[in-house]
Amino acid sequence: MKNYLKHDEWCIIEEGFHREFNEITESVCSLGNGRMGQRGNFEETFTGKTLQGNYVAGVYYPDKTRVGWWKNGYPEYFAKVLNAANWIGIKVEIEDEILDLNNCEVNDFTRVLNMKDGYLERSFTAILASGKQVRVNSKRINSIVDDESGAIRYSITPLNFDGKIVLTPFIDGDIKNKDANYDEKFWEEIQKETAFAEGYIELATKKTGFHVLTGQRFEIFQNGKSVDFQGFPIKAEKFVASQVTLNVTANEETVLVKYACNLSSENHNVEDLLSKSKAYLKRIAAKGFDKMVAEQAEKWASKWEMNDIVIEGDVAAQQGIRFNIFQMNQTYTGEDARLNIGPKGFTGEKYGGSTYWDTEAYCIPFYLATADQQVSRNLLVYRWKQLGKAIENAQKLGFKDGAALYPMVTMNGEECHNEWEITFEEIHRNGAIAYAIYDYVNYTGDKKYLGEYGFEVLLGIARFWAQRVNWSEAKKQYVMLGVTGPNEYENNVNNNFYTNYFAVWCLKYVIEATEYIKSTDEARFNELVSITNFDETNEFGKFQHIIDNMYFPQSEELGVYLQQDGFLDKELIQVKDLPASERPINQKWSWDRILRSCFIKQADVLQGMYFFEDDFDLATIKRNYDFYEPMTVHESSLSPCVHSILAAKLGDKARSYEFYNRAARLDLDDYNNDTEDGCHITSMAGTWMSLVKGFGGMRVRDGKAYFSPFVPENWASFSFKVRFGGNLLNIKTTSDEVIIENLAGGDTSIFLYGEEQLLTEKSTITVEQKDAVAV
Repeated sequence: MKNYLKHDEWCIIEEGFHREFNEITESVCSLGNGRMGQRGNFEETFTGKTLQGNYVAGVYYPDKTRVGWWKNGYPEYFAKVLNAANWIGIKVEIEDEILDLNNCEVNDFTRVLNMKDGYLERSFTAILASGKQVRVNSKRINSIVDDESGAIRYSITPLNFDGKIVLTPFIDGDIKNKDANYDEKFWEEIQKETAFAEGYIELATKKTGFHVLTGQRFEIFQNGKSVDFQGFPIKAEKFVASQVTLNVTANEETVLVKYACNLSSENHNVEDLLSKSKAYLKRIAAKGFDKMVAEQAEKWASKWEMNDIVIEGDVAAQQGIRFNIFQMNQTYTGEDARLNIGPKGFTGEKYGGSTYWDTEAYCIPFYLATADQQVSRNLLVYRWKQLGKAIENAQKLGFKDGAALYPMVTMNGEECHNEWEITFEEIHRNGAIAYAIYDYVNYTGDKKYLGEYGFEVLLGIARFWAQRVNWSEAKKQYVMLGVTGPNEYENNVNNNFYTNYFAVWCLKYVIEATEYIKSTDEARFNELVSITNFDETNEFGKFQHIIDNMYFPQSEELGVYLQQDGFLDKELIQVKDLPASERPINQKWSWDRILRSCFIKQADVLQGMYFFEDDFDLATIKRNYDFYEPMTVHESSLSPCVHSILAAKLGDKARSYEFYNRAARLDLDDYNNDTEDGCHITSMAGTWMSLVKGFGGMRVRDGKAYFSPFVPENWASFSFKVRFGGNLLNIKTTSDEVIIENLAGGDTSIFLYGEEQLLTEKSTITVEQKDAVAV
């Protein structure tokens, strides 16, 4: 656990240059706008520890996988969001010395991510080998107003000399992914062009044929006034730049303002990319940097107005939750249904930037409550559009008759994960996709979605489960063999409780959805029957037989469900008895030792009890929680939030807060020693859930919102906003009272501590704070 970033309510602040943690800070200080992202890299040359990262949404490459392709049905590639052209580069030469913070003395260094206004700022004093001193300040944005652009204000002031400096703003497309399986470069140059204070380079991905044109345009000021200058154009392979030599005087500031854009063939015709890039840069340069920054702040203010969470009495917790909300809003805006949410977002390369089940299980609840309904709907439609590919994925494994297996990892609907035990065994992700449909319909009341899109997905998934189980003559029940549950420290197990339970739930839900569609829109139902070749009598007969006869492993003696068959054959050791020197076990133990151990990577049985809490009484949840949590090492970023919510439900406020804090500050404090690879974006939505569903006790049942809030012991109060039923509600909880405001929308009612409360339009109610009741 690191603790070098200063605690602040609205900013992430690095005071003093921590070279050893630079890649971590680059991840934390990433900027994004839903269309493009940029790690917190330096503009000037830096030869120290760094992971250069610039990403364009939707652009990927099918990197040849290293293992498994000889196995029948195995994916041939692992899709990767590509490290795109470096648009932020500004080479700085002072006389004959290159400014490089790895090769000079650095004083007064600060790097600040301002989350309130959405910009990254850095300042420092550098003392070069010659003794020359310069003061530098850089400020940049990835514009969420002009969301295919970024802008930089780079200021340099000589402190103890007069002389010459050379500034060379550039675009470097000769880049590669750090995680390239065969050290391959994925881009080919199509064209490049330079002009006065401008430069453009068009690159295309190999195989997939995405085109991205990156352009730059810049201007220079000295002493606050625009200056004329002579730019010397430079062209090299996949590289364009303009070199400018300037006379400088001690204590007088020189400023280079650089505007850049990334225009993709995903959004523009290939033949128009160059002309549109020129027009785009001309337009934003006419605005000017200050106006772009002001517009950025205004747009962020509107976002925070809708989804800020305010914590009084704990600055570290306040910083943590705002950081999580900030990164979620930078990653996905919901404006483009073709896009989804990678586990690292725009902050790093790990996991390839592809779509996982994280979106459905963790992200959709966040967007349901904090964004327009269309945002979460788009995430569901994304999967509907890929249903054909999901059916193809299942066919490759021998399934038939419209069975659908959604991929563990994908860019286009095709499976592209490269580990057998996850790709073909971790099939519970099908359940998460079905649950997301239920979650959306339950939260929004938009039951029309079932007939429009949902039924086809639900039926494909149900058909998969019906073929994936088999009848056990020995047990006289259905079983599911050779799976991996959410706990990836177990592979190829039989009868994972979570997977079996989810399969049964999915079969029940498709029957329920079918009955609704038939009763409300018979014409649409008949159309769906034709589209899907649905045989209701025979298929539902099989579904119901599975529902009635599924096997669930359990221990009557312990009163718990077993994670899988044979779990009690393991040596049951608690995490507290593990020496600290042996953790994290995924970095200290062999895989063989991990698989034979009882240790759990993340919630598994408990993940099921989180999803389906109304199916279990409180005593059952507590027995399972008390049994499994002590064996859980929480080495998945998705683990703490689920445990935080369950602990809150069980009245264990201290543990709930402990798990929340770990989730909220996972990247800021680098709990898992892996933030340098990028931030854990999808688990950030889980952090929001642990506060709203955990401390706030929010649930939605039968079209009503329920709240049962409590204040963690070291907080004075907390408040959060949710959109629900056409209303915007603000729920503030102190140690004495709960204050709920109906900020927008008509009359509504909610349940608080189990009692119904009427909220008229623009009204406020205040209720005495009670011990939270189980929700």
